[in-house]
Amino acid sequence: MIDIKKVEKDGEEKMQHAVTFLEETLSHIRAGKANVRILDGVKVEYYGSHVPLSNVASISTPDAKTITVLPWEKPMLKVVEKAIMDSDVGITPENNGEIIRLGIPPLTEERRKQLVKQSKQESENAKVSIRNARRDAVELMKKAVKEGVSEDIGKDSEANIQKIHDKYIKKADEVLAAKEKEIMTV
Repeated sequence: MIDIKKVEKDGEEKMQHAVTFLEETLSHIRAGKANVRILDGVKVEYYGSHVPLSNVASISTPDAKTITVLPWEKPMLKVVEKAIMDSDVGITPENNGEIIRLGIPPLTEERRKQLVKQSKQESENAKVSIRNARRDAVELMKKAVKEGVSEDIGKDSEANIQKIHDKYIKKADEVLAAKEKEIMTV
């Protein structure tokens, strides 16, 4: 027999994961101000293996328009610089022999609109995941009703699943709205 509370809880977990993934994805979209998270995807060749940049250097933001990368080992300076240039960050690093600086250029209006469009697409992907989680949970509930759970309990559970779905769709919209505001603020 299918456990109704577990079905609801599993559905909610999947929806929560979708919103968390959306937040993570949107944090990598640069919005015209320095954010160390835009370097999260950069991998560096370090003693024969590819490791995240944060494993070989300290990354900081001394001001709103600059990111500094200070490799822990001096010979890694060129390797780190090359890794940043080869990545999809889209910013050319400046190397002064001791530290790497990334100047964050101001975004053009056209680029801001592209980033908002990209953010909306990511939000829509998260909403699709949330809807899929709802659909899966509702299908399990219908299966449970066929196996002997009363229809009233099944309908109540479907209503609960819908409420959970609405809550996470609203959260996804709030995350998107915050990112849009961040991108469009000059």
